[in-house]
Amino acid sequence: MDAAIRIQTTVKARKEQDLLICFSHLRWNFVYQRPQHILTRASKEHQIVYFEEPVFEECSHSSVRFCDVAPGIRVATPLLPIGTSPARADAIQRRYLDRIIASTPHAQLTAWYYTPMALRFSAHVNFDVCVYDCMDELAAFKNAPAQLALLERTLFERADVVFTGGLSLFEAKRCQHRAIYPFPSSIDVNHFHKARAPGEEPADQLAIPHPRVGFFGVIDERLDIDLVAQASSTMPDVHFVMLGPVVKIDPDILPKANNLHWLGSKAYKELPAYLRHWDVGWMPFALNEATRFISPTKTPEFLAAGLPVVSTAIVDVVRSYAAAGLVDIADAEDIEAKLRSALAQPREMRLPAVDAYLANMSWQRTWDAMAAHIRKASASKKVVPFRRSA
Repeated sequence: MDAAIRIQTTVKARKEQDLLICFSHLRWNFVYQRPQHILTRASKEHQIVYFEEPVFEECSHSSVRFCDVAPGIRVATPLLPIGTSPARADAIQRRYLDRIIASTPHAQLTAWYYTPMALRFSAHVNFDVCVYDCMDELAAFKNAPAQLALLERTLFERADVVFTGGLSLFEAKRCQHRAIYPFPSSIDVNHFHKARAPGEEPADQLAIPHPRVGFFGVIDERLDIDLVAQASSTMPDVHFVMLGPVVKIDPDILPKANNLHWLGSKAYKELPAYLRHWDVGWMPFALNEATRFISPTKTPEFLAAGLPVVSTAIVDVVRSYAAAGLVDIADAEDIEAKLRSALAQPREMRLPAVDAYLANMSWQRTWDAMAAHIRKASASKKVVPFRRSA
């Protein structure tokens, strides 16, 4: 039996609760970041279906894999046969989307887009509210689809409200929509405060000598690999710990050295255990098209963990955290001097200023403000809710 037909009995939804369908290019179980933080909080008010990009497998028929990842949040992953054409893939996803909506009792239907590419199979749905959370300038990323820029313009026309992942991105997009608001990366302070307390060290880090400079996050074209190689080469007494999955680049091009440790991807819940045993956090981002508008979530996370932080000159980091005296900015000319200065700092030196800066930041505040904008957008519309029978 087609897996989508069984949705009616497997989707656990309270009758007439609002339904929010999120279309994302990011796997829920890839890296715990902005979508997970926001939607986990949204799930207290909505039933969430997180509609991922398809997975292509050796199979004879398409299906949908469902996974309940948190209370009120179900991930839907289309499984398509290898070789399925783009047009056929869109048609299959359109059918599954319709069946999910039809078989899930709901009051209001909200679309939440992280990728404009999902319009190819969802544009026919008359959502009560359409939200575009423009987290990054996706068109500048490596291997971006040729259609992405055009579809983003279409999404701006359809969206009732638009959020951006940082101030620079807001400034670049603000003229494209009448109701657009900046929501830079926020912080789960309590989670990262755990790194300030003593605790056991992860086994794969235990034998690495101090001093340690650490990074965590996706390792892709946004990382300045040459700068990482330079720092490890000119500072042989310092050990560099690099956490995160390697995507879109060849792992073989990553620099190798005795003091450079690529430990792979770690779960979000594990991060404080690693950070508490680092001496400095660093963000060696390349300065390129892919990083022009980023607002790294790890900036406040490093700070909440109590670490001195050194970063390259990412615009939103410079104008916010460096301007407040909380992060040191470095480039290839002074990276060693900045890292050694940070290593020499007492960890407690900036904590009062850090805690004051982070005091009014939280993902709950972010969601509450977003929800207020969504309610305002909903109230301004007079749309007959989309209804379909199973």
